[in-house]
Amino acid sequence: MAGKILVVVDMQEDFTRGALRNEDGIRIIPKVAEKIAQARAEGAEIIFTRDTHTDAYLETEEGKNLPVPHCIKGTAGWEIVPELTPADGDTVIDKETFGSFELGAVLRKRDEEMPVTEVELIGLCTDICVISNALLIKAFLPNAHIKVDPACCAGVTPESHETALAAMQTCHVEIMDIVR
Repeated sequence: MAGKILVVVDMQEDFTRGALRNEDGIRIIPKVAEKIAQARAEGAEIIFTRDTHTDAYLETEEGKNLPVPHCIKGTAGWEIVPELTPADGDTVIDKETFGSFELGAVLRKRDEEMPVTEVELIGLCTDICVISNALLIKAFLPNAHIKVDPACCAGVTPESHETALAAMQTCHVEIMDIVR
């Protein structure tokens, strides 16, 4: 079913319990699991993104700005947290940077097969990869409704999480109404 798609952004060990440990990221895992279960029950397609680097990470532009090796392909930190293991039929996209061109291309292809009416994003980090992919999806699917559930996202800091939500809202991404 291409109508509604849930994109689970970078819910990996290194962003929760690993190299870039994030207590807020750990706290959202049960909410993200509930959101995935709900999407499955509704027949929505689920796409996971996975931040993916090589051993040469520190030589990349990102590595020069964030000199903490993380999400190195094949390591435990690269894996999606076990509570959220993708199911058969889910799509997993490895991405080498914040936004995924491949994700945009996959969504555009789905839209050509059957119009994508709604894309919801959840995951980590609100202020880096969630915002990057939300805006990228807006470019690939300008007429789809894009939304973010802030209860299922966490930023590097609570302040940068809120800043990213405000920026996305300005760009016509719906920030789902919850008590924050």
